[in-house]
Amino acid sequence: MNKEKNSALTSLKTAKGQIEGIIKMIEEGRYCIDVSNQIIAAQSLLKKSNMLILKQHLNHCVKEAFMEDNGEKKVDEIIELLSRAIDK
Repeated sequence: MNKEKNSALTSLKTAKGQIEGIIKMIEEGRYCIDVSNQIIAAQSLLKKSNMLILKQHLNHCVKEAFMEDNGEKKVDEIIELLSRAIDK
């Protein structure tokens, strides 16, 4: 596994722990602002993980696709993904 995937996996596991903590906070009736702050922190980790996965995709899959003259399809996939991410 390469560096980007390892870092993404670490971030996702951390986010998983945070989400489990958030669920517990809600079940315990903790202060809403504290819960919201933890949700923002988990979202940040998910965004970081996604960027690392996309970086790995660009550095490996897309580069290889251009060498095989199939790069346009890979670029279209990334544009579609980014348009979904931006719309949110």
